Amino acid sequence: MNFELWLQKIADLLVNAGVPAEQGATAALALVYLCLTLLSLVVVVFLLRRNLRSRKGSAVPSGRPVEQEERAAAEAVVAEEPPQGAVAPAPSAEPAPKPTLPAAVEEPANLFQRMRQGLAKTRSSLVGRVDALLGGRSSLDSDFLEELEEVLITADFGMQATQELVQALTGRLKEVDPGEPAQLHRVLGEEIRARLKTTGTGWPVPESGPLVIMVVGVNGVGKTTTIGKLAKQFSDQGKKVVLGAGDTFRAAAAEQLEVWGTRSRAEVIRHAEGSDPAAVAFDAAKAAIARKADVLILDTAGRLHTKVNLMEELKKVRRVVDREIPGAPHETLLVLDATTGQNALIQARMFQQAVAVSGIALTKLDGTAKGGIVVAISSQLDLPVRLIGVGEGVADLRPFDADEFVAALFANN
Repeated sequence: MNFELWLQKIADLLVNAGVPAEQGATAALALVYLCLTLLSLVVVVFLLRRNLRSRKGSAVPSGRPVEQEERAAAEAVVAEEPPQGAVAPAPSAEPAPKPTLPAAVEEPANLFQRMRQGLAKTRSSLVGRVDALLGGRSSLDSDFLEELEEVLITADFGMQATQELVQALTGRLKEVDPGEPAQLHRVLGEEIRARLKTTGTGWPVPESGPLVIMVVGVNGVGKTTTIGKLAKQFSDQGKKVVLGAGDTFRAAAAEQLEVWGTRSRAEVIRHAEGSDPAAVAFDAAKAAIARKADVLILDTAGRLHTKVNLMEELKKVRRVVDREIPGAPHETLLVLDATTGQNALIQARMFQQAVAVSGIALTKLDGTAKGGIVVAISSQLDLPVRLIGVGEGVADLRPFDADEFVAALFANN
């Protein structure tokens, strides 16, 4: 019974990876058989190697087993380099020659590779399933479009964007040869790109004073981390940054922001826990002006988008900042967790109505197979996705580039 349950789980995973549902059980059995065969080969190779070593051991003149000889050689190599931070001993008059190992140089992933790696789950779910739909078809008919619609919806493209894409593809199927998946990739990629709203390059440029970015969103989406990464990026560009710790309700929120402030060499303006967020915004604005800062980033308390009183508090913060720095905030950035799917779309709609959101920062895009939420937000809300998070590093929070997004989504494996 346990074997049947595991077999069913393996079949479900293969179906999610693009294997046709009717072939899931057969593919699962084949995979199990392959794994057992490989395991048997590994055991055989291990036994043969062990037997060979035992034979060689009897021929060692020193009488020491081969394992000891290898261990001694390894210790000699390790002893060559002292641990990091340790002071190396002075060399003797006649140092004994030691074997040297070439330094392993790892090429850092370029920006496109970061994007491609971050979209791996979405690419596997979307492109893999689309290619599976093409398998064995001699023509692309209404049945194909119906199945494609299901694939797009499950990838969180949303109903509106999905219907628009299917309708557009209906008129372009003559451009696609079912035996050439790359042709469908190109057509689908062009239609997706046409529905992605972009902001152009760079941030708004205020007429005077610092650029003010107000960051909003519900709890747990990564607001403070996003602020910290943004501050580090601005600081690395040579800009002076001030952070306003306006999340005065969550325990240790200000302390977390101060850690990021230390990393990014940004000054953090904070009050006691439970203070009025508008008062923090007031002091942060005054400090940014006095320090001649280039950028002021305001954190805000995480709140459910259904709480009207908390939304009113956000409006108060906006009024206070606008009074001190006319035109501020110049950017109201809504942070959304890509893994929440369509719930992120609901959050975006509510925040847009309450505080005039001007851009989206979509985090954790590397952790979901439903990256179509990017298209859903752009298509349904006419909001630009300004930033996307495709990893844990500071450089993995990056400006959204629609062309790069589509290219990475349909990149060859």
